[in-house]
Amino acid sequence: MNSSLTGAFEKLVGIMDDLREKCPWDKKQTIQTLRQLTIEELYELTDAITEENWPGIKEELGDLLLHIVFYSKIASEQNHFTLEEVIDSISEKLIARHPHIYSDVKVNDEKDVERNWEKLKLKEGKKSVLSGVPASLPATIKAMRLQEKARQVGFEWEKREDVWHKVEEEINELKEAIDEQDDTKIENEFGDVIFSMINYARFLRIDAENALERTNKKFILRFTRMEEVAKKMGKDLHQMSLTEMDAIWNEIKLQQKT
Repeated sequence: MNSSLTGAFEKLVGIMDDLREKCPWDKKQTIQTLRQLTIEELYELTDAITEENWPGIKEELGDLLLHIVFYSKIASEQNHFTLEEVIDSISEKLIARHPHIYSDVKVNDEKDVERNWEKLKLKEGKKSVLSGVPASLPATIKAMRLQEKARQVGFEWEKREDVWHKVEEEINELKEAIDEQDDTKIENEFGDVIFSMINYARFLRIDAENALERTNKKFILRFTRMEEVAKKMGKDLHQMSLTEMDAIWNEIKLQQKT
Protein backbone atom coordinates (compact mmCIF):
# COMPACT_ATOMS: atom_id res chain seq x y z
CA MET A 1 0.00 0.00 0.00
CA ASN A 2 1.51 3.32 -1.05
CA SER A 3 1.92 6.14 1.45
CA SER A 4 -0.83 8.36 0.02
CA LEU A 5 -3.35 5.49 0.16
CA THR A 6 -2.27 4.64 3.70
CA GLY A 7 -2.64 8.26 4.72
CA ALA A 8 -6.10 8.54 3.17
CA PHE A 9 -7.29 5.40 4.92
CA GLU A 10 -5.88 6.47 8.28
CA LYS A 11 -7.60 9.84 7.86
CA LEU A 12 -10.96 8.11 7.35
CA VAL A 13 -10.43 5.89 10.40
CA GLY A 14 -9.51 8.95 12.45
CA ILE A 15 -12.65 10.78 11.35
CA MET A 16 -14.74 7.75 12.30
CA ASP A 17 -13.13 7.76 15.76
CA ASP A 18 -13.97 11.47 16.15
CA LEU A 19 -17.56 11.04 15.01
CA ARG A 20 -18.16 8.08 17.26
CA GLU A 21 -16.86 10.04 20.23
CA LYS A 22 -18.30 13.50 19.57
CA CYS A 23 -21.31 13.35 17.21
CA PRO A 24 -24.67 12.63 18.92
CA TRP A 25 -26.06 10.85 15.85
CA ASP A 26 -23.00 8.69 15.21
CA LYS A 27 -22.75 7.78 18.91
CA LYS A 28 -26.28 6.34 18.86
CA GLN A 29 -25.84 4.08 15.84
CA THR A 30 -25.81 0.28 16.14
CA ILE A 31 -25.32 -2.45 13.57
CA GLN A 32 -29.12 -2.74 13.39
CA THR A 33 -29.74 0.96 12.77
CA LEU A 34 -27.03 1.00 10.11
CA ARG A 35 -28.34 -2.08 8.31
CA GLN A 36 -31.05 -0.40 6.21
CA LEU A 37 -28.78 2.55 5.45
CA THR A 38 -26.17 0.13 4.13
CA ILE A 39 -28.73 -1.52 1.86
CA GLU A 40 -29.71 1.91 0.51
CA GLU A 41 -26.08 2.80 -0.14
CA LEU A 42 -25.55 -0.45 -2.00
CA TYR A 43 -28.54 0.18 -4.25
CA GLU A 44 -27.33 3.73 -4.91
CA LEU A 45 -24.03 2.22 -6.02
CA THR A 46 -25.78 -0.24 -8.34
CA ASP A 47 -27.80 2.65 -9.85
CA ALA A 48 -24.57 4.54 -10.54
CA ILE A 49 -23.03 1.41 -12.10
CA THR A 50 -26.06 0.85 -14.34
CA GLU A 51 -25.79 4.44 -15.56
CA GLU A 52 -21.97 4.19 -15.81
CA ASN A 53 -21.86 7.33 -13.71
CA TRP A 54 -18.21 7.28 -12.62
CA PRO A 55 -18.41 10.31 -10.28
CA GLY A 56 -21.45 8.66 -8.69
CA ILE A 57 -19.64 5.32 -8.42
CA LYS A 58 -16.74 7.03 -6.67
CA GLU A 59 -19.09 8.75 -4.21
CA GLU A 60 -21.10 5.62 -3.43
CA LEU A 61 -17.96 3.50 -2.98
CA GLY A 62 -16.85 6.06 -0.41
CA ASP A 63 -20.18 5.76 1.40
CA LEU A 64 -19.87 1.96 1.49
CA LEU A 65 -16.30 2.19 2.72
CA LEU A 66 -17.49 4.44 5.53
CA HIS A 67 -20.05 1.81 6.53
CA ILE A 68 -17.38 -0.89 6.63
CA VAL A 69 -15.27 1.29 8.91
CA PHE A 70 -18.37 2.11 11.00
CA TYR A 71 -19.34 -1.54 11.56
CA SER A 72 -15.75 -2.39 12.42
CA LYS A 73 -15.62 0.48 14.92
CA ILE A 74 -18.76 -0.77 16.68
CA ALA A 75 -17.42 -4.33 16.68
CA SER A 76 -14.15 -3.15 18.19
CA GLU A 77 -15.98 -1.27 20.94
CA GLN A 78 -17.83 -4.49 21.84
CA ASN A 79 -14.64 -6.60 21.65
CA HIS A 80 -15.84 -8.71 18.70
CA PHE A 81 -13.17 -7.83 16.11
CA THR A 82 -11.12 -4.93 14.80
CA LEU A 83 -10.84 -3.27 11.41
CA GLU A 84 -7.36 -4.77 11.07
CA GLU A 85 -8.83 -8.24 11.59
CA VAL A 86 -11.43 -7.60 8.89
CA ILE A 87 -8.69 -6.66 6.43
CA ASP A 88 -6.43 -9.56 7.46
CA SER A 89 -9.34 -12.00 7.16
CA ILE A 90 -10.20 -11.07 3.58
CA SER A 91 -6.52 -11.02 2.61
CA GLU A 92 -6.01 -14.54 3.99
CA LYS A 93 -9.19 -15.75 2.27
CA LEU A 94 -8.09 -14.36 -1.10
CA ILE A 95 -4.68 -16.02 -0.80
CA ALA A 96 -6.26 -19.35 0.19
CA ARG A 97 -8.86 -19.16 -2.61
CA HIS A 98 -6.26 -18.35 -5.29
CA PRO A 99 -3.76 -21.23 -5.10
CA HIS A 100 -3.07 -20.73 -8.83
CA ILE A 101 -1.48 -17.40 -7.86
CA TYR A 102 -0.03 -18.10 -4.41
CA SER A 103 0.71 -21.83 -4.77
CA ASP A 104 1.44 -24.36 -7.50
CA VAL A 105 -2.11 -25.11 -8.70
CA LYS A 106 -2.53 -24.81 -12.48
CA VAL A 107 -5.64 -23.40 -14.19
CA ASN A 108 -6.54 -22.93 -17.84
CA ASP A 109 -9.20 -20.25 -17.65
CA GLU A 110 -11.65 -18.40 -15.40
CA LYS A 111 -13.98 -21.43 -15.30
CA ASP A 112 -11.23 -23.47 -13.64
CA VAL A 113 -10.79 -20.67 -11.11
CA GLU A 114 -14.51 -20.69 -10.28
CA ARG A 115 -14.58 -24.48 -9.89
CA ASN A 116 -11.54 -24.43 -7.60
CA TRP A 117 -13.16 -21.62 -5.58
CA GLU A 118 -16.26 -23.71 -4.89
CA LYS A 119 -14.20 -26.84 -4.07
CA LEU A 120 -12.18 -24.84 -1.56
CA LYS A 121 -15.34 -23.45 0.03
CA LEU A 122 -16.68 -26.99 0.51
CA LYS A 123 -13.38 -28.01 2.13
CA GLU A 124 -13.78 -25.02 4.48
CA GLY A 125 -17.04 -26.51 5.77
CA LYS A 126 -19.73 -25.26 3.39
CA LYS A 127 -22.49 -27.88 3.22
CA SER A 128 -23.61 -27.13 -0.32
CA VAL A 129 -22.32 -25.56 -3.51
CA LEU A 130 -25.32 -23.23 -3.16
CA SER A 131 -24.21 -22.09 0.29
CA GLY A 132 -23.37 -18.44 0.50
CA VAL A 133 -26.29 -17.18 -1.57
CA PRO A 134 -28.08 -14.84 0.87
CA ALA A 135 -31.74 -15.66 1.45
CA SER A 136 -32.64 -11.97 1.33
CA LEU A 137 -31.16 -11.33 -2.13
CA PRO A 138 -33.63 -9.93 -4.68
CA ALA A 139 -35.09 -12.84 -6.62
CA THR A 140 -33.51 -12.01 -9.98
CA ILE A 141 -30.01 -11.68 -8.56
CA LYS A 142 -30.52 -14.79 -6.43
CA ALA A 143 -31.51 -16.80 -9.53
CA MET A 144 -28.38 -15.60 -11.32
CA ARG A 145 -26.13 -16.58 -8.41
CA LEU A 146 -27.78 -20.00 -7.97
CA GLN A 147 -27.33 -20.75 -11.66
CA GLU A 148 -23.71 -19.59 -11.62
CA LYS A 149 -22.91 -21.79 -8.64
CA ALA A 150 -24.62 -24.82 -10.19
CA ARG A 151 -22.63 -24.24 -13.38
CA GLN A 152 -19.37 -24.53 -11.48
CA VAL A 153 -20.01 -28.23 -10.83
CA GLY A 154 -21.11 -28.93 -14.40
CA PHE A 155 -24.88 -28.61 -13.90
CA GLU A 156 -25.27 -26.56 -17.07
CA TRP A 157 -26.66 -26.75 -20.59
CA GLU A 158 -24.01 -27.17 -23.25
CA LYS A 159 -25.49 -24.95 -25.96
CA ARG A 160 -27.47 -21.72 -26.03
CA GLU A 161 -30.08 -23.39 -28.25
CA ASP A 162 -30.77 -25.97 -25.54
CA VAL A 163 -31.51 -23.21 -23.06
CA TRP A 164 -33.92 -21.52 -25.47
CA HIS A 165 -35.74 -24.82 -25.98
CA LYS A 166 -36.15 -24.94 -22.19
CA VAL A 167 -37.58 -21.41 -22.23
CA GLU A 168 -40.12 -22.47 -24.87
CA GLU A 169 -40.98 -25.58 -22.87
CA GLU A 170 -41.65 -23.49 -19.75
CA ILE A 171 -43.76 -21.01 -21.73
CA ASN A 172 -45.91 -23.88 -23.04
CA GLU A 173 -46.36 -25.19 -19.50
CA LEU A 174 -47.41 -21.70 -18.41
CA LYS A 175 -49.98 -21.58 -21.21
CA GLU A 176 -51.35 -24.95 -20.09
CA ALA A 177 -51.67 -23.69 -16.51
CA ILE A 178 -53.50 -20.59 -17.76
CA ASP A 179 -55.90 -22.79 -19.72
CA GLU A 180 -56.52 -24.82 -16.54
CA GLN A 181 -57.15 -21.57 -14.60
CA ASP A 182 -55.10 -22.87 -11.69
CA ASP A 183 -53.71 -19.77 -9.97
CA THR A 184 -51.09 -21.62 -7.92
CA LYS A 185 -49.86 -23.54 -10.95
CA ILE A 186 -49.84 -20.35 -13.04
CA GLU A 187 -47.61 -18.63 -10.49
CA ASN A 188 -45.28 -21.62 -10.32
CA GLU A 189 -44.99 -21.91 -14.09
CA PHE A 190 -44.53 -18.14 -14.47
CA GLY A 191 -41.63 -18.38 -12.02
CA ASP A 192 -40.14 -21.20 -14.10
CA VAL A 193 -40.35 -19.02 -17.23
CA ILE A 194 -38.53 -16.17 -15.51
CA PHE A 195 -35.88 -18.53 -14.11
CA SER A 196 -35.26 -20.05 -17.54
CA MET A 197 -35.08 -16.59 -19.15
CA ILE A 198 -32.49 -15.52 -16.57
CA ASN A 199 -30.54 -18.65 -17.44
CA TYR A 200 -30.77 -17.74 -21.13
CA ALA A 201 -29.48 -14.26 -20.31
CA ARG A 202 -26.34 -15.85 -18.88
CA PHE A 203 -25.77 -17.68 -22.15
CA LEU A 204 -26.17 -14.36 -23.97
CA ARG A 205 -23.54 -12.99 -21.56
CA ILE A 206 -25.81 -10.25 -20.26
CA ASP A 207 -26.77 -9.30 -16.72
CA ALA A 208 -30.49 -10.10 -16.38
CA GLU A 209 -30.91 -7.78 -13.38
CA ASN A 210 -29.18 -4.90 -15.14
CA ALA A 211 -31.13 -5.54 -18.35
CA LEU A 212 -34.43 -5.35 -16.46
CA GLU A 213 -33.34 -2.22 -14.61
CA ARG A 214 -32.43 -0.55 -17.91
CA THR A 215 -35.92 -1.37 -19.15
CA ASN A 216 -37.42 0.07 -15.93
CA LYS A 217 -35.50 3.30 -16.46
CA LYS A 218 -36.51 3.41 -20.12
CA PHE A 219 -40.17 2.93 -19.17
CA ILE A 220 -39.98 5.72 -16.57
CA LEU A 221 -38.37 8.06 -19.10
CA ARG A 222 -40.96 7.35 -21.80
CA PHE A 223 -43.94 7.42 -19.48
CA THR A 224 -43.00 10.73 -17.88
CA ARG A 225 -42.32 12.14 -21.36
CA MET A 226 -45.81 10.96 -22.41
CA GLU A 227 -47.27 12.81 -19.41
CA GLU A 228 -45.45 15.97 -20.51
CA VAL A 229 -46.69 15.68 -24.09
CA ALA A 230 -50.27 15.12 -22.92
CA LYS A 231 -50.03 18.15 -20.65
CA LYS A 232 -48.86 20.33 -23.54
CA MET A 233 -51.90 19.10 -25.47
CA GLY A 234 -54.06 20.27 -22.58
CA LYS A 235 -55.02 16.73 -21.68
CA ASP A 236 -54.68 14.39 -18.72
CA LEU A 237 -53.77 10.74 -19.16
CA HIS A 238 -56.88 9.73 -17.21
CA GLN A 239 -58.97 11.41 -19.89
CA MET A 240 -57.19 9.80 -22.84
CA SER A 241 -57.91 6.49 -24.53
CA LEU A 242 -55.30 3.76 -24.75
CA THR A 243 -55.12 4.38 -28.51
CA GLU A 244 -54.27 8.05 -27.94
CA MET A 245 -51.63 7.24 -25.33
CA ASP A 246 -50.16 4.51 -27.51
CA ALA A 247 -49.77 6.97 -30.40
CA ILE A 248 -47.80 9.35 -28.18
CA TRP A 249 -45.75 6.44 -26.80
CA ASN A 250 -44.78 5.28 -30.29
CA GLU A 251 -43.79 8.81 -31.30
CA ILE A 252 -41.56 9.08 -28.24
CA LYS A 253 -39.93 5.74 -29.11
CA LEU A 254 -39.19 7.00 -32.64
CA GLN A 255 -37.69 10.23 -31.29
CA GLN A 256 -35.42 8.32 -28.92
CA LYS A 257 -34.13 6.11 -31.74
CA THR A 258 -33.14 9.08 -33.93
